[in-house]
Amino acid sequence: MMDISFPSFTDAPYSQPPVRVPMPDRTAWAKRTFDIVVSFLLLLAILSWLMPLVSLLVRLTSPGPALFMQLRMGRGGIPFRCLKFRTMTYTRNAEFRQAVRNDSRVTKLGAFLRRTSLDEMPQLINVLLGQMSLVGPRPHPLRLDAQHWHTMPGYIDRYAIRPGLTGLAQSRGCRGETAQLIQMQHRVRYDLLYIRKQSFRLDIQICIWTVLNMIGGDDKAW
Repeated sequence: MMDISFPSFTDAPYSQPPVRVPMPDRTAWAKRTFDIVVSFLLLLAILSWLMPLVSLLVRLTSPGPALFMQLRMGRGGIPFRCLKFRTMTYTRNAEFRQAVRNDSRVTKLGAFLRRTSLDEMPQLINVLLGQMSLVGPRPHPLRLDAQHWHTMPGYIDRYAIRPGLTGLAQSRGCRGETAQLIQMQHRVRYDLLYIRKQSFRLDIQICIWTVLNMIGGDDKAW
């Protein structure tokens, strides 16, 4: 298991330089190749049957569309439509509000999908389209980005690379609601740490942590 050292919050805040430098061409090419091969295989082996099955169950247990599409920020600040299985009751043109523990909007099926992270599986399509990577900083809803884009040091640097289906922050427990500022600060620090240290080995380790979390269930996946 890789040793990922995380800077303490007792250190001077955001002492690391901005991480706006792109990956070397060879590393970026290898990462994109890994994304395409793995997402394509998972689409064929899992999502090809999981998507129609879950879509049917979502429609049967809650009125509304099976898929939830939300604009999120991609690399370089370019928005894209992020795909998920719908896990909440459907309300047309509903205002953005972060999910909280025991959120009344989450359906029974949705609670299971969120706890196991299966609701994120349609994002394999986003990965194949080049809008996301398998591993990288998780994309946030635009309204959440707007809260921190100009005020939190380092926040904008999360979008120096493609956002990820999973990430170092999420695999190490920094996921879910960010009601307190320090929760977002922890997440951003993990994201910047990943960008500085990204490697094929680290991506594999994060994927392993993510799969283990999916099997065991994540108590922060509300």
